Amino acid sequence: MTTTPHRPVLEGRKALVVGIANDQSIAYGCAKAFREVGADLALTYLNAKARPYVEPLATELAASIFLPLDVAADGELEAVFDAIRGQWGRLDILVHSIAFAPKEDLQGGLLQCSAAGFAKAMDVSCHSFVRMARLAAPLMNDGGTMFAMSYYGANKVVPTYSVMGPVKAALEASCRYLAYELGGQGIRVHAISPGPLKTRAASGLKDFDLLLNEAAQRAPLGELVDIMDVGFACAFLATPYARRLSGETLYVDGGVNIMA
Repeated sequence: MTTTPHRPVLEGRKALVVGIANDQSIAYGCAKAFREVGADLALTYLNAKARPYVEPLATELAASIFLPLDVAADGELEAVFDAIRGQWGRLDILVHSIAFAPKEDLQGGLLQCSAAGFAKAMDVSCHSFVRMARLAAPLMNDGGTMFAMSYYGANKVVPTYSVMGPVKAALEASCRYLAYELGGQGIRVHAISPGPLKTRAASGLKDFDLLLNEAAQRAPLGELVDIMDVGFACAFLATPYARRLSGETLYVDGGVNIMA
C-alpha cells in the first residue's frame, strides 16, 4: 500500500514546540506532523542532559531554531521568544507539552501532596503556558493557534493521576480563558487531551501499564492512539480549516472519553 504525501497546508507557518524529550514524546509527534505539512520549526530541549536525545530529532526535522528551555530557569523562556522574534519576526503556532510534579507528591495521593510540590506542579505544568502565551501573542500579528496538552484525569478521577488531575483541570480552564482573552487578536487556544501514551513522562505514574490496557479495551476504535494521531489533530486545528474553532478540549483517544 502506498501512502499519499501530505499537502503542505501549513507551508511557511512558524511553529514553536516545547516538550520534546525523545522520539516517543507527544511534542515530537506534533513537531513531525507540522513539518510534514510544511511548517518551519523552533524546538527546545530541557537541559544539557536532554540535548543528546533531542538534537538528532531537531536535525531530522530541519528545525530552524533549537534552544534550551527550562521554564523554571530565569530568562530562558524570554530568550527563546527573543530568538524567534529576531530570526522569524513572527509566530503562528505554539505547543506546550510539558508537565512536572515531584515524584513523592505524584505517587503519594493528593491528600499527601506538599504545598511546595503542588505549587511546583502548577507552575511548570500550567502557569508556564500562560507565560508562553503572554510572550507569543505579540508575535502572532496575523492570528495563530496555541495548544496545551492535558489528560482525561483533568475531568474524571483517574486514581493514579493524583495531583496532576487538579493541575490539568487548571490548565484546561486556562486554555478557555486565554481563548477568550486572545480571540479578538485572531488567536485560537485549545487543550488537547490524548489517551494514554507510552511517554517518558507517563512512566512516572503508578500502574501506568494498567491504564494503557484499560484504554485499549474500552476504546470504541479498539486500539490506543499514538503520537502522530495527536500531532495531526493539532496540525488540522492550526489550519484555516479550523478557523472558527477555539477554546475546545479535544480528546484524541479513540473514543475512550465517551464511555461510562
